[in-house]
Amino acid sequence: MTANPTGFVPVFCTIVPPVILDTLAQSQNPALAKAARRTLQRDAYERTQRRLTTVVGAPSVAAPKGAVEGKPHRTVYDARHKTDLPGRKVHSEGDKPGKDATVNRAHAGLGATFEVFLKHFARDSIDGGGLPLDATVHYGEEYGNAFWNGEQMVFGDGDGEIFLDFTIPVDVIGHELTHGVVQYTANLTYFGQPGALNESMADVFGSLIKQYTLGQTAADADWLIGAGLLAPRVTGTALRSMKAPGTAYDDDVLGKDPQPATMDDYVRTGRDNGGVHINSGIPNHAFYLLAQALGGHSWERAGQIWYAVLTGGELAQDASFTDFAKLTVAAARAKYGDGDELKAVVDAWAQVKVDTT
Repeated sequence: MTANPTGFVPVFCTIVPPVILDTLAQSQNPALAKAARRTLQRDAYERTQRRLTTVVGAPSVAAPKGAVEGKPHRTVYDARHKTDLPGRKVHSEGDKPGKDATVNRAHAGLGATFEVFLKHFARDSIDGGGLPLDATVHYGEEYGNAFWNGEQMVFGDGDGEIFLDFTIPVDVIGHELTHGVVQYTANLTYFGQPGALNESMADVFGSLIKQYTLGQTAADADWLIGAGLLAPRVTGTALRSMKAPGTAYDDDVLGKDPQPATMDDYVRTGRDNGGVHINSGIPNHAFYLLAQALGGHSWERAGQIWYAVLTGGELAQDASFTDFAKLTVAAARAKYGDGDELKAVVDAWAQVKVDTT
């Protein structure tokens, strides 16, 4: 282990909010409750490991032999339903697709994320310096989550009753890897409004990666995060909706999606690191409104404004929604002048009741 001179704090970030797992853990169905409790226990352990990494330093990661600048270097491992990371190597860069669909999806999702950041944001991997992309699949027993642990991606298979395989939605892969981009750039504190911005950034770019993969414009996209992840028995379409926060699910077991769309319904809570997965609905909706107003592919203008703020060096680690919104106005003006883009940014934030003046 080496000391961490970069100042980056590895954060344990999951795609499924703790509030959902807490609800499942209290289910009257023993099978659902057992799987959720096991997932919560595993998440707590991994979260503690990240805190220890912050203290003693993360291991240094060198570019592998034969790595080419501007090309992805992906490795997929199989945990074989255990929890030792990274597990057994089962797929390397350049290998042909194998028989395991989960491995193939993980490899493809890592590649799609790499391609979007390189092609449209001139970023070579998540650190901007060609960082190898590692992922572990088949993690744990009925593990109901996916996470970025500061060093790699990890995917559970779900319990088959509430959650399916976490490699199915490509935006889940893009979401978690974007947490790595945030870690290497603005390094937003994972609590309260900066934590919600952290989660929102991951949702925004996860959605862009999904739209890019499907060849969609802003108008074509469903703006759902995690569509295809929920099992058929669940009354819901996804984990979150950027188009209509608070409508992704309304289920007798999961409860109702708690995300607000505007500051009028901002949730003050001590759970979920101060509501990072809940209040992220507000900046998520602002981005959706901006992308819709500008039209075309969301990564062409809307995404460029968000990325400029994330990587511009002026976004503080403890930034509030207002801080971020003001920087997006400045970025829109700097990139596009006083035209349609600037007006669309100001209007989007006004609609979600975040001040930009």
